[in-house]
Amino acid sequence: MKKSIYYFYLFVVMHNFLISQTLENNVSEPKNDVFSAVLLVDELEIPWGFSFLPNGSILITEKKGELILFKDNKKQKIGNIPEVYKRGQGGLLDVALHPNFKENRWVYLSYASSDGEPKGGHTAILRAKLKDTLLSEKKVLYKATPNTTKGQHFGSRIVFDKDNYVYFSIGERGARDINPQDIKRDGGKIYRLHDDGRIPKDNPFTNINGVKTAIYSYGHRNPQGLLLHPITGKIWENEHGPRGGDEINIIKKGANYGWPVITYGINYSGTPITDKTEMEGMEQPLHYWTPSIAPSGMAFVTSNKYPEWNGNLLVGSLKYQYLERLVLENNKVTYREKLLPNLGRVRAVKQGPDGYIYVTVEGKGIYKLIPNSK
Repeated sequence: MKKSIYYFYLFVVMHNFLISQTLENNVSEPKNDVFSAVLLVDELEIPWGFSFLPNGSILITEKKGELILFKDNKKQKIGNIPEVYKRGQGGLLDVALHPNFKENRWVYLSYASSDGEPKGGHTAILRAKLKDTLLSEKKVLYKATPNTTKGQHFGSRIVFDKDNYVYFSIGERGARDINPQDIKRDGGKIYRLHDDGRIPKDNPFTNINGVKTAIYSYGHRNPQGLLLHPITGKIWENEHGPRGGDEINIIKKGANYGWPVITYGINYSGTPITDKTEMEGMEQPLHYWTPSIAPSGMAFVTSNKYPEWNGNLLVGSLKYQYLERLVLENNKVTYREKLLPNLGRVRAVKQGPDGYIYVTVEGKGIYKLIPNSK
């Protein structure tokens, strides 16, 4: 028995090594003459998320617990933000605007909160109105339970679909064998709410006693990218694997994405997590990275500013400190390219209302990618 486990372990290690070498060799080096990265907002520590306001200003979350308004080339702190539980990967995370923000002024925040029991914290989603430089009418729409003092895997991104449902992600908080596969527990899930926090009646698990009825999909590890596809209207997600096995998924109602029962990753120690990469009733990723790149925010390119990138997906890499461009054909990745190599830990990326790509880099700020003239 011990010998069979040893051989299986050896096979997994060699398999992952060979895949990692192949995938790493398939990442093309950047073409340096395509664009210039211009620093637009400087002196930011960990700008976790950002959103563009209709007047062209930018709302930026600092993980340490600050919400910043960048307007007229100046930074102002927004007051009356929620109290943030700062531990490990937890802090003030994403920010999103209601699709009708211009009329209703609703802002949505995801953050680590210590509200509730026991000691520690968990991910919360808050809605508030932005009035000048203050938040008002604050309401917590969702608070995951129970709290834990673990510092990993809070998630969390926020996105609206075309029907104004709000989706958000919460990581499995380091409890991989408990949370992600149990729909009666928070963590390792994508959630869906009405914009005011009500549970949609057609959520997939509303007719089962004792479940978390806000859940839309489950079996996730630590989703830090969430995005609306500009054509299909489907929700795309990326999540951190362990050592290998970062994933891109298209989110389906009620679907199980497998963590940790199936995965293309292994433990950080190099030992196997499972001998399964697929199983009936569990979704396969659209794409997975081995080795892990530690994916962060992502954005589809639809702008005529970058005609050669139209339809491409951009994903930030925290581990290798670059922006990755992925070419997709029939929902398969056919080409990968490194952009902004060694610039720093790319935390978030968005296409702005002006059509330009904006990227947040830890320890630096927000860069605007301006195509070079040919």
